[in-house]
Amino acid sequence: MRLARVEVAGQAFWALLDGQTEHLRRINAPFSHWVGLCADLAIDALDLAGQWLPLSAARLLAPLEPGSRVFGVGLNYLSHLKRLGSDAPAHPLAYMKPGSALVGADDDIDYSPLTAQLDYEVELVAVVGRPLLDEPHASDCLLGYTVGNDISARDAGKQIGRLDLLTQKAMDRTTPVGPWIVTTDEVAVRGQPALEMRLSVNDELRQQDNTRQMIFPLDELLNYLDARISLRPGDLVFTGSTHGVGLESGRFLRPGDRVEAEIEGIGRLRNTIAAPRPLSPARAVGRLGLPLDK
Repeated sequence: MRLARVEVAGQAFWALLDGQTEHLRRINAPFSHWVGLCADLAIDALDLAGQWLPLSAARLLAPLEPGSRVFGVGLNYLSHLKRLGSDAPAHPLAYMKPGSALVGADDDIDYSPLTAQLDYEVELVAVVGRPLLDEPHASDCLLGYTVGNDISARDAGKQIGRLDLLTQKAMDRTTPVGPWIVTTDEVAVRGQPALEMRLSVNDELRQQDNTRQMIFPLDELLNYLDARISLRPGDLVFTGSTHGVGLESGRFLRPGDRVEAEIEGIGRLRNTIAAPRPLSPARAVGRLGLPLDK
């Protein structure tokens, strides 16, 4: 199944997409009634509205249920670390994002005036379906997968010589997710997915790899997070990005750039980098880098 969170005529709701992802039907059943069914989710559990609507009449939202959390994991592809002159870490590096950081599959990405080094990172995103508890295979607790672009402000923290994950990873409207959730049964693999992923900027391929190349496989990432913060139904987990990012080459995103992130069998994000918004002098604490016109 393909499950999307959409907005139609000012109303946001979950919907089931048809096989060609051209039409949708509203899901009437509460999210909590069906999210935990995971691989056993059947259409009957969704209590679908009778009418099919064209997807073109809807705006695709980030597939995040209100109240769910967003977790990120970094340093999870060795090819990326080698290009930066680093070795594999002893354990995952994790962080959290606010829901306000997310945008939909076709939305603009904000270019914050706090950075001059806006970077891209295509990532597989896991969607938690039920609590992990004592499940021996943590990935069996997933509802499915979606696509993420973990946009990062690479110059965050340079002024203080420390990592500043709040500025780097959590800024408003900087993280595209979607276009929908593909349930685990459709991905048709148990455990670690092996999916081709790619990202292009202005039609130039910048990133390409397979999710089987993760240093820490999906089950280990989920268990690492759950040992610290119990994962809940609807939570999103970004699983890390591969080589080819702007941090390696110095080629960062600019206003007007078109960014496409795609994962095999799931879908594609198509986003444009917006013009920088004005920054009030009272909000300029910790401003990074130089103005974009210098």
